[in-house]
Amino acid sequence: MTREEKSIAIENLTAKLAESNIIYIADTSGLDAETTSNLRHACFKADITLEVVKNTLLTKAMQASASDFGDLPSVLKGTSALMMGTIANAPAKIIKDFRRKSDKPVLKGAYINSEIYIGDNELEGLAALKSKEELVGEIIGLLQSPARRIISALLKHAEEKGAE
Repeated sequence: MTREEKSIAIENLTAKLAESNIIYIADTSGLDAETTSNLRHACFKADITLEVVKNTLLTKAMQASASDFGDLPSVLKGTSALMMGTIANAPAKIIKDFRRKSDKPVLKGAYINSEIYIGDNELEGLAALKSKEELVGEIIGLLQSPARRIISALLKHAEEKGAE
């Protein structure tokens, strides 16, 4: 790879990092072709981009980025697959699902809405994160519950008044 190609690759990675608030880095080394293909297919279905990247290029892209990736570049050793999506827990769920059949992929780290998560021990917590839509749904459900009780009580009171 020439210096110019590396520069272009870094610019492209920097642009991708700027576009996403959900970034996972996983170790996919040792996966056979069929399993890797299945992983790519699962990512595609979940609207997650999966790309194996060179560690040095990704490190330079993180340094050039406007976002603060903290200690995340420190996990860039060995094979690194970059997973980017729009739902915070989707990549973690895919990794967790694939781990039922084998010990890979291993979560190296994640960047989610300016929060840094380092290490595979974070996988369970990340998979349990609720998406924005799930949280909004829960809040609406909680708000509707008291409103329904008030409306029900008012209707009951109106019926009682009408029966008199």
